[in-house]
Amino acid sequence: MAKIKFFMPFLLYALIVFSSVSSAFKEEEDEAGGDINYWCETTPHPQQCKYFLSREAHHAPRHRKDFRMMVLQVALERAQDAQTCSTNIRNKCTSKRKKRVWLDCNKLVNDTILQLNQTLDGLKHNRSSDFDAQTWLSTALTNLETCFSGSQDFNLSNFVSPLKSHNLTEMISNSLAINQFFVKLTAENQDLHKDSTDYPSWVTPGDRKLLQSTSIHMKANIIVSQAKGSKFRTIQSALNFAAGLKRGNNRYIIYIRSGVYRENLEIGNNLNNIMFLGDGAKNTIITGSRSVGGGFTTYSSATVGVDGTGFIARGITFRNTAGPAKNQAVALRSSSDLSVYYACSFEGYQDTLFVLAQRQFYKTCYIYGTIDFIFGNAAVVFQNCMIMARQPLKGQANVITAQGRGDPFQNTGISIHNSRVMPAPDLKPVMGTVQTYLGRPWQEYSRTVYMKTFMDSHINPKGWSPWDSTNFAQKTLVYGEYACFGPGSSTINRVKWPGYQVIRSASVASQYTVERLIAGRSWLPATGIPFTPGL
Repeated sequence: MAKIKFFMPFLLYALIVFSSVSSAFKEEEDEAGGDINYWCETTPHPQQCKYFLSREAHHAPRHRKDFRMMVLQVALERAQDAQTCSTNIRNKCTSKRKKRVWLDCNKLVNDTILQLNQTLDGLKHNRSSDFDAQTWLSTALTNLETCFSGSQDFNLSNFVSPLKSHNLTEMISNSLAINQFFVKLTAENQDLHKDSTDYPSWVTPGDRKLLQSTSIHMKANIIVSQAKGSKFRTIQSALNFAAGLKRGNNRYIIYIRSGVYRENLEIGNNLNNIMFLGDGAKNTIITGSRSVGGGFTTYSSATVGVDGTGFIARGITFRNTAGPAKNQAVALRSSSDLSVYYACSFEGYQDTLFVLAQRQFYKTCYIYGTIDFIFGNAAVVFQNCMIMARQPLKGQANVITAQGRGDPFQNTGISIHNSRVMPAPDLKPVMGTVQTYLGRPWQEYSRTVYMKTFMDSHINPKGWSPWDSTNFAQKTLVYGEYACFGPGSSTINRVKWPGYQVIRSASVASQYTVERLIAGRSWLPATGIPFTPGL
């Protein structure tokens, strides 16, 4: 993970917009009146808003929903311009490193267009909720920040700087702020997170029973085995086969038998509702060794990268063997919305698990690493997991999380709930010489909480580490601990940052539960994976 920070100097704007949201609840949702200037002044980036909406000779918004759709449409147009710009940058790829950066950025810009189209279509036709829209807009912005961050891996920020000239990030940020009004309004008027039997569209009536079945291996669509004579001896060959099928939204189960599979895999947006079913994390292992030290970006170093919606992995190890000297080396990169990882293991050193974006749930998993080994900007809950800090290089400290929320309206964060934070076997003999911290702020609005989690004695009494010995984000981050226990859980000597708090209220802590952070009651029951919705 490149050490780049996205300074978004609009905390004051955030406070103003939140204030206007609160007061607006007293008014009719479709309030009338106001020209483009009036509406744009309610956004974090009013100048860009006025320029693009006035330039296109848009009519004055009739009401807030009209304004939301207008700004979203402009954001999409800005993204399409950025896509054209990315195509032009391709001609300047005069080195392998430039090509790596361009490949990431081109894909991420295309993914941003997909997210914006999905948001516009969902809101226009009432196919998605305001909460969905906030998730997808958060992802669209994160995609761009990931592009810029990746360019820093090779000191190539100037190479992709033309992509910043389209004001795309500002217009997505405006869309997030506008949509937040409707998220808050809906939350006030109804319970968004109640139990639901309306499962997502990708769930067929038989899915839940199938995924809960003890004989699920027998019902796999395809079997991958390294045994001689097997039709599919690599996971990639199975994915290629699945990609060629016309299967609609049906769940597709790929059973991966015991073995060590040395593959780098990409599960793209064309592969939704895939399930990887292994023979247990000790037996089914997917491994690679790409790293920034080896010439890859953090993004492209992933052994497995997942974009397709509704991905499920069960009983699999995702491993990166590059080692601590190779810097960033990702085992799994996930931006799969509504994805679940159950009884899996993630093994690496720096940047092991890249929870890039969207809504994710990890249950009964093991995560091993050293520096920032759980990082990204997803809305993600880890429940009943083992967080294992390893022995880093001499002179290095361990940092468990580096959360990447760069905008105050992104509905993202890392929640570690009912879990155990432990030293790995290789760290135990040298625990006294290695500092281990709960997290550090990668971006300005970094948000991470630990709840009802056991912390062993290897955790530094201060708990949290500053970013590169600076006070960056210490006023704007949201870090908290709630009802944690164990020898490393004492909060007496914790950092005194304005953004850190010892959470004592169950109602505050509940914001970071499965049902609140990832709206899990509405989609997790369909996966058949056990979960605790509340505290």
